[in-house]
Amino acid sequence: MFSNTPASIRTHSPLWAGAWLAPLLFALPSPAAAQPVLFDFDQELDLTKIPARDVQLSLVKQEKGSALRLAFGHKQAWPGLDLAAPKGNWDLAKFAYLELNVKNVGDTEATLCCRVDNQGADGVQNCNTGRIALKPGETGTLRVDFSRKPASDPGIKLFGMRGYPFSQQTERTIDPAKVNQLVVFAPQPKEDCAFEIDNLRAGGSDVPPPADTSTPGEFFPFIDTFGQYIHRDWPGKTHSVEELQRNLAGEQTDLAAHPGPADWDQYGGWKNGPTLDATGFFRTAKHEGKWWLVDPEGKLFFSHGIDCVRSGDSTPIDDRQNWFQDFPGDQPGFAEFLGKQGNVVRDYYQGKQPKTFNFLGANLKRKLGDDWKQRYAELAHQRLRSWGLNTIANWSDEAVYLRSDSRSRRTPYVVSIHFGGKVLEGSTGYWGQFRDVFDPDFERQLRSRLQQEVGKSAGDPWCIGYFVDNELSWGNEISLAVAALVSPPEQAAKRAFVDDLKAKYGAIDKLNEAWGEQHPSWDALLQHRKAPSEQKALPDLLAFYARTADSYFSTIRKAVKEVAPNQLYLGCRFAWVNKTAAEAAAKYCDVVSFNLYRRTVANFKPPFEADLPLIIGEFH
Repeated sequence: MFSNTPASIRTHSPLWAGAWLAPLLFALPSPAAAQPVLFDFDQELDLTKIPARDVQLSLVKQEKGSALRLAFGHKQAWPGLDLAAPKGNWDLAKFAYLELNVKNVGDTEATLCCRVDNQGADGVQNCNTGRIALKPGETGTLRVDFSRKPASDPGIKLFGMRGYPFSQQTERTIDPAKVNQLVVFAPQPKEDCAFEIDNLRAGGSDVPPPADTSTPGEFFPFIDTFGQYIHRDWPGKTHSVEELQRNLAGEQTDLAAHPGPADWDQYGGWKNGPTLDATGFFRTAKHEGKWWLVDPEGKLFFSHGIDCVRSGDSTPIDDRQNWFQDFPGDQPGFAEFLGKQGNVVRDYYQGKQPKTFNFLGANLKRKLGDDWKQRYAELAHQRLRSWGLNTIANWSDEAVYLRSDSRSRRTPYVVSIHFGGKVLEGSTGYWGQFRDVFDPDFERQLRSRLQQEVGKSAGDPWCIGYFVDNELSWGNEISLAVAALVSPPEQAAKRAFVDDLKAKYGAIDKLNEAWGEQHPSWDALLQHRKAPSEQKALPDLLAFYARTADSYFSTIRKAVKEVAPNQLYLGCRFAWVNKTAAEAAAKYCDVVSFNLYRRTVANFKPPFEADLPLIIGEFH
């Protein structure tokens, strides 16, 4: 998962940009004309005057005209270039999107992004971003849809949502009439990549919001009693409880007609395929040059599942009371679906514990009756097998995967392990700060959480293993070491780092000489809260980062294997990772997990040389 763009590519157009871009700009035609071209790179261009970061630019001839070749490095997190509007702004108000032709001319699958900016763009505010992932040699069209700044009545205020029925949010919105530049970049590449781009153009027609969203009186409430958007209809939308129940009857007929693959054994392994040693539990094995999971009966097992097989999907209702029509939470029969949400890490409810309502659970009760929990668990197993899915994946309900009725315990599963612990105060992260792996609280809370699996998943043949944590912000190969140094003096990681430095240098003067610092004592270094010169301190920063990563994975492996020796340690589901962290994972994990947001793994290469199995924990 990537955020749109960080502060590192928050850019401002130079005053002289118009001089070198003028030959490339075609005059925007009348509104009736189709797809006005902003750039097509057919004219001579001084590439040295294009603001660029870790990307080499060149013009390449094509059958018709030229394209701009972008050869990205990977030293920076967001390498890219800025294409400024020659006259200050483009007026694209009549159009719905910007798009460009893209070809991957590199050796690996890679992603290219284009950001459309207003003044003040910072990766979240005043910009829209689009992306495309292409395999080597593949061509495609990268499209950036315009999400406009609110144009409806200011009384319509929507917040705390990942998507909106129309443009009401202030984040990730622009005024297309005032586009001042385009930013083309590669998002956090792990290796060099290259693209050719051409024919940057505006297209589509702006469609104003419909009348039913024009005033608060017309718009609210906009969520019906089933948790659906009121002001639209679509195939599959539920209109009544009776319709829910009719759909159930149709589904049960379909499930009976399609019970699942005939060539699966009870676990979903390849029944008619090779038979390896059966251990009674899931394990890994390399068979004929390829890594496999092996099920408890010794059959090859390709894990294919979905996350979040659960009956809970709650939405905050605090500060939103006027959003809901015929709100079921006001009815005694649905009181069980009211709750409170904790650990909100982003956006409107950050730091709060809002009251919530679980529309999914309420709809299941309407559909399945008072014994909906038991019936849903049974139905979930039926659905998965019928659909060709053999794994209940991360963040799923143990009420589903631990069904006591042996007849329905027929889907292997993984367990998500999350736990607390003191944070590394100097760290930052998309989902939160990194924990201090040197603080005793880290291992203590980990073991406390794992003990909860005794008598449940630990020792259960249907349990494949454990994902511990998710999408941690590993940063670059020195980030956690720097974070330790800028933390308070009582931080366990900082004390561990200073102890390492004492052991290496002996006297503080030796450290000062190496780092170019003037600390009067080791205690003064502990009190110091500023980062050293990364260049001068680099060997020590690299070493302590490696120690941090090693401690993280080794501590978790030891705890997992003591509690559940027959289950697999599946790693931490890397979304962002560097080579040092990945190599530490490869050293201690039975299977290393990556969350990959791409269409194929054909050209994916893990950032380590070790020969061991990988699992994709999440993709969409």
